[in-house]
Amino acid sequence: MTSPLTPAQDAALVAAIRQAEVTTSGEIRVHLEDTCPTPEPLDRAAQVFGELNMHKTAARNGVLFYLAWKSRQFAVVGDSAINAAVPDDFWETTKEAVLEHFRHENYVLGLERGIKMVGEQLQRYFPYDAKTDQNELDDSISFGGQKPSSDA
Repeated sequence: MTSPLTPAQDAALVAAIRQAEVTTSGEIRVHLEDTCPTPEPLDRAAQVFGELNMHKTAARNGVLFYLAWKSRQFAVVGDSAINAAVPDDFWETTKEAVLEHFRHENYVLGLERGIKMVGEQLQRYFPYDAKTDQNELDDSISFGGQKPSSDA
């Protein structure tokens, strides 16, 4: 499967992830695939979350943005610690902010906005600690049909 992103779009999303992660111990990933193989994109996002080993971060504060672009399905899911920390409406608010851009076919801008919103919450609840923080997950965009990278 090839990326639907241009090299510049891919680089912009990776830069947004890295910028959001500068001030937090949290980890953010973006996963793209053609179509969602499950009826609910949130279910698929949870599967991908596990496949990418996002549940293995020390602080359980990983967040995944999942987009099946051909079937036009999107979900954002966070691990247990970030899920417990953020306000009840945070995930829905973030999803709606992203979808507002998607409705105008501004997919990269929408994902960048969502990444920024998540980064702000991660910074608030899981601030960066120079003594203990390390980049636990690959910042690159993952794609359906690919095995996750073991590089971190």
